[in-house]
Parts: sequence; structure tokens; C-alpha cells
Amino acid sequence: MSEYVPGLEKVVAVETEISFLDVVNEKIVVRGYDLIDLAKKKIYMDIIPLLLTGQLPNTEERVKLEQEITKQSALPDSLIQIVKQLPKTIHPMDALRTGISALAGYDDSLDDQSTEKNIHRAFILLGQIPMLISLIHHRNIIELPSDLTYAGRFLYAMVGSRPTPLAERIFDQTLILYSEHELPNSTFSARVIASTLTDLYGALTGAVASLKGPLHGGANEAVMQMLQAVQNKEELKELIIAKLMRRERVMGFGHRVYMRKADPRAVLLKQSLAELSKEKKRKDLYDLCIYGEQIMKQEKNLYPNLDYYAAPIFHLLGLPTPLFTPIFFASRTAGLCAHVIEQQQKNRLFRPRVRYIGSTLID
Repeated sequence: MSEYVPGLEKVVAVETEISFLDVVNEKIVVRGYDLIDLAKKKIYMDIIPLLLTGQLPNTEERVKLEQEITKQSALPDSLIQIVKQLPKTIHPMDALRTGISALAGYDDSLDDQSTEKNIHRAFILLGQIPMLISLIHHRNIIELPSDLTYAGRFLYAMVGSRPTPLAERIFDQTLILYSEHELPNSTFSARVIASTLTDLYGALTGAVASLKGPLHGGANEAVMQMLQAVQNKEELKELIIAKLMRRERVMGFGHRVYMRKADPRAVLLKQSLAELSKEKKRKDLYDLCIYGEQIMKQEKNLYPNLDYYAAPIFHLLGLPTPLFTPIFFASRTAGLCAHVIEQQQKNRLFRPRVRYIGSTLID
């Protein structure tokens, strides 16, 4: 048997043309492009076809795609009723898992798992999932202005008001940065499920369950809870030191792949937080985050990851903390769908083995 590697750390499990974490050059490569450059120069609507088809759209193609996604974003009436009957105390990720699973029942061509059909499904889901999250939060359908971009409509659906141009741009940038990141737990889960040749909804439902965990997508919620638990820098330092003394993880720092290097997504979002905090007159929050980064660098030589700066950005955008992880999932949907499609194009059923450490056969 092969060597046992806990957590499959550094084990290559997939060949992909979608993305790669180039740690040596500190780049996140997406279909041959630098994700950070894309986040600076493009909008999320450009990233969707890049991930799903391998091509950046021209202006006409982008406009047509955005119109198609917007047109197909409506949720079935009976699904709306299902969501409204869920307990009001349910975590939004649990409700999202239920909603995505239920959407499969409204797909009349569910057994057609062709690449063309799944790309079309992905476009529909990219319209429906933000509306589903909005429905879960508001328990009602929010009417959206027609003159906003995809990101602007998405943000409006969450907070119920028109965002400023800066808020819209930064939210769009955050969606890009969350859109794809090689093979984290949720993407691996989606590919494992897809390898059975099940449908796209099933793979995404499993990815929701994975992403909810605090060691994965739920980290952004934990970051905001930490920042809101203190009143000043001194209290933040005390909280962080106390966690480290108890050998607890400080969410928002470190990464399995980057290890002792900076997450380039966090570097960009730190700049965006500076802009947004100025507009929102919340330099205190920005300064608190910078101080927390300094403490972790001093105490553990760890750098912030994407979640550390995405959390305060989401907060300043007016997003409730329980929606942070659902929004992460919504932005990652494009990447997840791309991986499911790629997995099924060159499929091999995942069926690893174990190292048995139990008792020998008993007579």
C-alpha cells in the first residue's frame, strides 16, 4: 500500500486546466491568467465564462450573458414556499443546502449531464443562488433594480438598498477573489461526488455542506465574530494571545498551501478595506485589522488569508455575518461548476483505500 498522508496534504489527486496555486511565484493561476490581475481589471461577469468555457468574453458577450443570467434568476413558487417553512433559527448554509438540493426537482432534463447542458445549468444557478440566499435571509423576494450589474444586484438583494459605486466595485472584486482556488475541501468534495456521474445539484449540495465548516468557508464568520468581540486593540491582543495560549486556531490566518507566505488575495483586499473604511468612516475597524495582522506575524509568523479581510469588508457593506459563508459559496459556484464539468469530461471514480489499524481477524 502507498504511504498514508493525513489530510492528503500535498497529494496530487486531480489533473486540471482550471486553476493552480503557484506558491513559488505567489500567483493564483486561473485558465492561464493571474487571479489578482483579473480582480483588478475585470468584473465577476467576465470570470464566469472564463471558468466554465476557458474564454474571457468580449463586451457584447458579457452583456448577453448577464442578461441571460438575470432573466433566469427567478425561483419556482413552490421552492419559495419550502424555504419560508424552514425554521427561522436555521443557519443560512443549512437552508442553502436544502434549497439547492430541491432545485434538482425543477430540472426537466436532470439526466442530461452533457457539458453543454451543465454549462447552461451553471448560468441558471449563478442567477438563482443569490436570489435563494436573499430569500433565506429576508423570507421574501426582493424586487431588484434593472440598471445594476450582477454584483450590484447581488448586493442589493442582500441588504435591500442600492450600493455606492465603490461598494459595488469592491463587492464584485471580492466575488472574483472567492470564485476559484484550485482544490480546497469543498471543490474536492464536489469532484468526488461528481465522479459517480450524479447531477450538478448533488455535487453542489455536498460542496455547501463542506464549505459550512469553520475550518473552510465558515472562517470568515469566525473572523467577524472575533473582531466584534473586542472594543479596541488592547482587547484584540488579549483575545489573540489567550487563544494561542490555549492552542486554539485564530481564524483568518495561515493556509494549508501558502503556509508561511502571504495569501495574495488578502493583500489586495487589505487595500480595498482601506478604501471602503474611508468611505464608511470606519478607520477604527481598518486599524484594528492591521493590528491583528501585526500580532499574528509577531507571535506565530502567520499571514492573513482571504477570509481575514473579506469579513470586515462584508461587514462594512452591510452584510449580516451569517450570510458571509453563503455569499462565499455563491461566488465559488462558477468554479465549482467548472470542476464538476471537468471531472465528468475525463472521469475516473474516486475510490481510495485505507490503512487498517484495527484488530486482526478474531477466530
